[in-house]
Amino acid sequence: MRNTPEYDLSTASWYKSSYSGGSGDNCLEVTQAFPTVVPVRDSKTPDGPKLVFRAGAWAAFVANLKDETA
Repeated sequence: MRNTPEYDLSTASWYKSSYSGGSGDNCLEVTQAFPTVVPVRDSKTPDGPKLVFRAGAWAAFVANLKDETA
């Protein structure tokens, strides 16, 4: 079992993708407050659970999405 650190996300500023459109429905939000990880949450439930990815894993995920849509 891994020892997973806790991150205080209570004061983080969250950002939606510029591709999310005006309504803001069904979007992921991320915060840039942590240099080594990327916390992610669902815009519909901002007080709900958050996922925390290593920065390298998140970058690979986003790069793969860009390749798929090209």
